[in-house]
Amino acid sequence: MQPTARLPGSLSLILRLEGAVLGAICIWLFAGAGFSWWLFAILLLSPDLTMLGYVAGPRLGAFVYNAGHSWLGPVFLAAAGHLAGSALCFALACIWGAHIGIDRALGYGLKYAAGFGHTHLGLIGPAAKA
Repeated sequence: MQPTARLPGSLSLILRLEGAVLGAICIWLFAGAGFSWWLFAILLLSPDLTMLGYVAGPRLGAFVYNAGHSWLGPVFLAAAGHLAGSALCFALACIWGAHIGIDRALGYGLKYAAGFGHTHLGLIGPAAKA
């Protein structure tokens, strides 16, 4: 599938609202876990370290970025935390999920190998202006 500048109809709105709702749920669950909001603030942007994959090129960069911005990671971490009785794992999964949800609500989607600006939610940044 080729990246497009704009998703058809209300699809973009639905996907962005979905991200906002899932992000809000993760924040709500984190609040209930009883961990420090300092931990939340310090780690909220840590999934963006996956952008360093772009140093090795757009193909590997997109793979690494998508691995860190897929819902699979936080869901498996939350499940592992629950099974192991680790509240910390659950809290970290909530932070990770909140980051993904906020990203999606802002229009930062999963990346195509065509470049960082080519996402499943449409083109962003300089790619959108070109």
